[in-house]
Amino acid sequence: MSPTVRKIVYAVSFEALGIVVAALALSVMSDASPGSTVALSVVLATVALVWSFAYNTLFEAWEARQPVRGRSFRRRAVHALLFEGGLVTLMVPIMAWWLGVTPWQALVYEAALIVLFILYTWVFTWGFDRIFGLPISAR
Repeated sequence: MSPTVRKIVYAVSFEALGIVVAALALSVMSDASPGSTVALSVVLATVALVWSFAYNTLFEAWEARQPVRGRSFRRRAVHALLFEGGLVTLMVPIMAWWLGVTPWQALVYEAALIVLFILYTWVFTWGFDRIFGLPISAR
């Protein structure tokens, strides 16, 4: 599999299965129906995709104007924290409204999803590599 095809297969399968994982988790945590949590998971995945594009575009524009080049540990940490903070700020109100819960409860759900997705990413990547083999960069 070419590197480009591998990345596309990875991204599409990661997001598709991620929607199912998030929907199941939200269904277990809340009183919402599985159909409602699937729809919410699609909305949240779309928000994350749009946020990622917008945030990284803005970050890279800022970064291009900086006198110090490269991505130090500090710059990467700030990038990650601001990205996740922005994503949580966008997702919590949507989740609260959709599920009919308080913003605090939606924040708890979001925190649980963040932890779950750290584990999901590790397991998914391991499984993907077992099925499709390691990418050229890791061989």
